[in-house]
Amino acid sequence: MKEYRTIYQGGTGEIVEKKSRFIATVTPVDTEEEALEFIESMKKKYWNATHNCFAYVIGSRGELKRCSDDGEPSGTAGKPMLDVLEGEEIRNAAVVVTRYFGGTLLGTGGLVRAYSSAVRAGLEASVAITKVPGVKLHIQTDYTGLGKIQYILGQRGLKILDSVYTEAVELDVLVPDPELEIIEAQIREGTSGQARQEVCQRCYFARINGEPQILEEIG
Repeated sequence: MKEYRTIYQGGTGEIVEKKSRFIATVTPVDTEEEALEFIESMKKKYWNATHNCFAYVIGSRGELKRCSDDGEPSGTAGKPMLDVLEGEEIRNAAVVVTRYFGGTLLGTGGLVRAYSSAVRAGLEASVAITKVPGVKLHIQTDYTGLGKIQYILGQRGLKILDSVYTEAVELDVLVPDPELEIIEAQIREGTSGQARQEVCQRCYFARINGEPQILEEIG
């Protein structure tokens, strides 16, 4: 499993080019079926538009990619839209750019720029996150080892997900896969083997508004 960028919360952006309106609507999707349902919903919403062009990328490695010019000259809409998603390394996302023709032809280059700019506006209005594969590590320690563990986690930029303070201290921490062995070894060394550590969940997680959050359980 590898980390990847995706859309946590979709958004809508709009640009105007020579009186033509380009409305970009971005949404997260996990499957092609979800992407196609979203595209159909946008076509119904903007039923009177001149064009509803789309692009989507499915899979953590971008395994599935589709796009459509929806009647615009070939290669002037869907492909430039897809190029923006791929250039931003966005996965599991779909975007529809709705065009209301303003009466002035933009030409091939103008269309490419307009559709690309519209997608960027849509992404700017959305919330993008990086989904990281990792584990929820449960740590149990006495109060003597707490400060050392907090220092180790702080050095790695890892925030505590949850904590319980009773006779002992219990901590839940989200740790990226590549760092797990290092963290476990540092905690063992730092507490002279007194802290108990247990991997209790494999998951994708992300920082949302600065706080760690589990997004999806793995396996």
